[in-house]
Amino acid sequence: MFGKIIGAFVGDKLAKQTSAVGGAGGAALGVVAATVLRRMSLPAMIALGAGGYVAKRLIEKNEREKAAKSATTTADPDISPRQAA
Repeated sequence: MFGKIIGAFVGDKLAKQTSAVGGAGGAALGVVAATVLRRMSLPAMIALGAGGYVAKRLIEKNEREKAAKSATTTADPDISPRQAA
């Protein structure tokens, strides 16, 4: 019972930081997540954590590449690539 209450509390706090999920929806997701994690095996939890870490790294890498690309294209808008060469 305490796990469900803690899961609902954490889900509610996460929902407040995410605009796509409301407070009650976040609380429900927290309860569901606590139940799912309780029934998962240890290797499945490790695989889920590793997959989340890899996905986070890839997303951050893509964001850095987009930022670098937009920074180079907006460096000097008055000079076209032909004029710079």
